Amino acid sequence: MAKVKDNRRGIATKEGLGTIAQRLVRLRKDAGLSQAQMAERLGISQPVVSDYERGAARLHGELILKAAEILNVSADELLGRETGKPKARATGKVQQLFEEVSNLPRRQQDKVVEFVSAFVRQQRQAEKQKA
Repeated sequence: MAKVKDNRRGIATKEGLGTIAQRLVRLRKDAGLSQAQMAERLGISQPVVSDYERGAARLHGELILKAAEILNVSADELLGRETGKPKARATGKVQQLFEEVSNLPRRQQDKVVEFVSAFVRQQRQAEKQKA
């Protein structure tokens, strides 16, 4: 009897898990986060993030939503159901500054990211309070 190829590309297939894992890696790197930083924000250990990124473990619903929020994408985009809108990229002075920051030692980069993240959070909270 001939083996029938499974053409499903959903999240439950091995192929689907691989693509989710690949997207998770790409989106995490695009966000400028290490696996350890991602793990801390998700409230899990770094080896678990590694398992998700290798497709060795499946993200569950709540973690999908939390990861999407951290990565500033929709859950649908993380799952591959939509490509998302093109994101605004830093330009001019901001781009130049972050390129310079990328040449700093990792610990100093982490301090810059920590400061900028706190500033952005503060600005978002201020905007929400105005609304």
